[in-house]
Amino acid sequence: MKILVDADACPTKEEIIEIAKKYNLKAVFISSFAHIITVPEEYEVITVGNDKEETDFAVINRTGARDIVVTQDYGLAAMVLAKKGYAISPRGQIYKESTMDSLLTQRHLGQKIRRAGGRTKGPKALKKEDKERFIINLEKLVRALIAM
Repeated sequence: MKILVDADACPTKEEIIEIAKKYNLKAVFISSFAHIITVPEEYEVITVGNDKEETDFAVINRTGARDIVVTQDYGLAAMVLAKKGYAISPRGQIYKESTMDSLLTQRHLGQKIRRAGGRTKGPKALKKEDKERFIINLEKLVRALIAM
């Protein structure tokens, strides 16, 4: 079991490092070369090209069953679940197969609106409560997987 991070825009890197350290887990931060990721030496950073979806493919190609992926991307989360991994957003939302169709439909509709020249709201600013929910839910996932 390891934690893989879609690190391009992940606002919870410090929290991930704390939990990885606490449970002695490997954490891998994957980002495009357009983003500079700084983490302690004991954690792996993988830098990929800047092509669309290249970071997502690098994450999914390294994901196995029982791995945890931190991502805001519903499409990547769906692929992780298909590989019997676990996915969680930086706001602490644990992605589930039962809600994935709805999330992917929302994403598709937003993309359709933007392609037609429309505007959609971006994500709200990350709040303290979001980070607290993330820590609680990531630890729940880790403890459940350790107990398996």
